[in-house]
Amino acid sequence: MLLAVDAGLRTGLALFGADGRLIWCRSHNLGRAARLRRAAANILREYQPALLVVEGGGKLAEIWCDEAGRRSIPVRLIQAEQWRSVLLAPRQRASGKIAKKVALDAARRVVEWSGARRPTSLRHDAAEAVLAGLYVLLKEKRLTHNPLA
Repeated sequence: MLLAVDAGLRTGLALFGADGRLIWCRSHNLGRAARLRRAAANILREYQPALLVVEGGGKLAEIWCDEAGRRSIPVRLIQAEQWRSVLLAPRQRASGKIAKKVALDAARRVVEWSGARRPTSLRHDAAEAVLAGLYVLLKEKRLTHNPLA
């Protein structure tokens, strides 16, 4: 399994199965770094992913990376610009606002393709976690077909 995280106090999460299909995606507003630290430990303990993808940087991304390190879970730290340059057309990434809107539509397509249960409300942080995970799956050739193509 691969767990992708859009690191922030409002955290987006996306869990992919061994076949590269999305199992679920969700968003959590954790409010404080201490709550994020506890949530990261609990989530990694519960799902035990083979790989953690963290989109973002700074102290909040470090919380996920450190917790994964304690559990010997490999981590890929990426930035939004990386997955956007591969998964979105240039006009779709002209601004952050446009890219977030397009990410919502693209994540919905991944949900459909995967046959995953539709989230009741898909927020941009969960959508970005979905696309960050998809990017790494494609880049590392764990998934040979791009469902957005």
